[in-house]
Amino acid sequence: MSIVRVALDVPLPTLFDYRATAAASEDIGRRVLVPFGKKIAVGVIIELASTTSLPMQRVRSVLSILRDVPPLPSDVLALLKFCSDYYYHPLGEVVLNALPTRLRRRQTLKPDTASRYRLTATGRAIDAASLRGRATVKLELLRLLRAAEDGIDEVSLRSIAPRAAAALKTMTEHGWIERVAVTRKAPQASTAVLRFVPGPALTNEQRAAVDSLRSVDAGFTPWLLLGVTGSGKTEVYLQWVADTLACGKQILLLVPEINLTPQLEALVRARFPETVLVSLHSGLNESERLHNWLAAQSGAAGIVLGTRLAVFTPLPRLGFIIVDEEQDSSFKQTDGLRYSARDLALWRAKQRAIPIVLGSATPALETFHKALNGNYRTLALTQRVNAMPPAIECVDTRREPLLDGMSQALLNALRETMKRGEQSLIFINRRGFAPVLMCPSCGWTSGCERCSAKLVLHLQDQRLRCHHCGHQERIPTACPQCGNQDLKPLGQGTQRIDSALARIFPGARILRIDRDSTRRKHAWHEMRRQIHAQEVDILIGTQILAKGHDFPQLNLVGVINADSSLYSTDFRGSERLFALLTQVAGRAGRGATRGQVLIQTEFPAHALYQALRRDDYPAFAKELLAERKQAGFPPFVYQAVLRAEALRRETAIEFLIHAARDGAKIEGAVTIYDPVPASMSRRAGIERAQLTVQSRSRPGLHAFLRAWHVRLDHAAGRKVRWALDVDPLEL
Repeated sequence: MSIVRVALDVPLPTLFDYRATAAASEDIGRRVLVPFGKKIAVGVIIELASTTSLPMQRVRSVLSILRDVPPLPSDVLALLKFCSDYYYHPLGEVVLNALPTRLRRRQTLKPDTASRYRLTATGRAIDAASLRGRATVKLELLRLLRAAEDGIDEVSLRSIAPRAAAALKTMTEHGWIERVAVTRKAPQASTAVLRFVPGPALTNEQRAAVDSLRSVDAGFTPWLLLGVTGSGKTEVYLQWVADTLACGKQILLLVPEINLTPQLEALVRARFPETVLVSLHSGLNESERLHNWLAAQSGAAGIVLGTRLAVFTPLPRLGFIIVDEEQDSSFKQTDGLRYSARDLALWRAKQRAIPIVLGSATPALETFHKALNGNYRTLALTQRVNAMPPAIECVDTRREPLLDGMSQALLNALRETMKRGEQSLIFINRRGFAPVLMCPSCGWTSGCERCSAKLVLHLQDQRLRCHHCGHQERIPTACPQCGNQDLKPLGQGTQRIDSALARIFPGARILRIDRDSTRRKHAWHEMRRQIHAQEVDILIGTQILAKGHDFPQLNLVGVINADSSLYSTDFRGSERLFALLTQVAGRAGRGATRGQVLIQTEFPAHALYQALRRDDYPAFAKELLAERKQAGFPPFVYQAVLRAEALRRETAIEFLIHAARDGAKIEGAVTIYDPVPASMSRRAGIERAQLTVQSRSRPGLHAFLRAWHVRLDHAAGRKVRWALDVDPLEL
């Protein structure tokens, strides 16, 4: 009798045995329906066996093997097993969460239908000239539909502009177009060599980078593409993509942020119009994500562009992996399965014996250290393409009074930039009006009752909000402690800068871009259109604007409140600040005019700012590496953090004390530090604490963690929720 071992989406570190007389080896990786307790659960077959350690009378039977989609291939199952083992997370949760949501449900997949629009006879008879000047979206829709006799799918048409959905509705009511439902064809793999559009002429450095990769024999080769902002890293990527597609292989291109995906997707589609490109990120609905995932799994998609979770996508013809902005912390998941997509991409490239490129202007110190040691090959792009590097200046705020957080030098630069008809960006990495509301009489500050954080003042909404747990409340009319009615906002946020600039420059067209202003669907798309159409004079934004965007008319960047990260308690603080400032400075001067960057600081002579002015990340990184080596921090040691949560802090700390005692009984060259409260000790009413374990040997650390993890499983009670965070980015 056949026994199948099934992974289920439950927090238990084991597989579950079921009888399955109809199971065969080709069913490994398929979804199954099985009884689990009183419920019916969806699982994935991981192994077949002829025996089980359980009494046969206790082994239940599989209800159904779902053969509606192909099984997960062996290389993806191996990746998922490695992820489970390395990050000490139950295999079932790893496997099921790597699947699209639709595949985690009990129902088999029905034929996939999609809505398409096509022109009616009335629509084809419309004179486009009669609509000019007042219906740009309708004109564009008509143009596209006239060129497509079979119609165009609704998703593609809606993505043209935020107003496209309303235009489609109006055009349907007028009888110009009709909506039809069609069954999507199953995606099919293609081995044909497809046409691509040639790109611009390469610089000497770009040509050398492309030729270097072409000169290496096939096999696993990790590359670091170290290129200053504006040096054309994307063009180098596209050249390598063209080479890979010409060999009939697939490409996985990982990016850190959803906001970067549409811009890069449009660029890649324009260069490879005959290649199926799919995107995978949390901004897609369930049907879109499933369709794109299946296109990748079948081999029909030549290019897969995605964020963190896309690293698990089945790709039968995978030939090349690119991780753009590899240093970005977004590649590391910080709750649940705490994995690093960058590190898993490296493991996957080694497993498949293919090249992988990590691209960045400011690579993570771990990556830079491996490049220095020769573990990664390095390609350098030191010059901007058709543009000069921006002139970076530090404004000493100790000697200059500030007006609403802005120096006179910055305000003068804004005024001159507007006179030239150019755009400016004020960068402040804090949304809201002010970080805290304060009573000057008694010192009361607006704290969150559920978190060890302050409530941020949002003046436009007349609310105090916690940016960690989501709690919000009305702004008090008087101090809750002393009754003083003269409460003061302390510090600056994007809303306060917006209000101040509107008062100082009443004729300026100002656009604020942060998580609050981009929350509405299609808002970010419309904002990008306004910027490129030069309908904006001054941008105010958080790090949403810092990464990857190309605004040709943006020539001035002002940075406010950079010093808040300069002396962070996190040993990675200066590394992250340098990367962030490099990215935001790189937005200036992407066109013909040299950009200007003004950084307001009380420490203009600090080594970080001096290295930034020289645009010399390698020198700064080497200094940081020397400090890390002396202090005994990564990449010279390997770390794991045991995180504990409970309703009472004492409960979490007590659990960690016992865990440390159990760990001390395990032989191994590891250091176990004392338990401490987390950097945010209370979040959403839950108390949080942690302890750090580190070793100079990665194998030594994992040998310890394997033994320790077993003890932790037996020691934990219901009052404590705990998790191991391997290679943590936050301490």
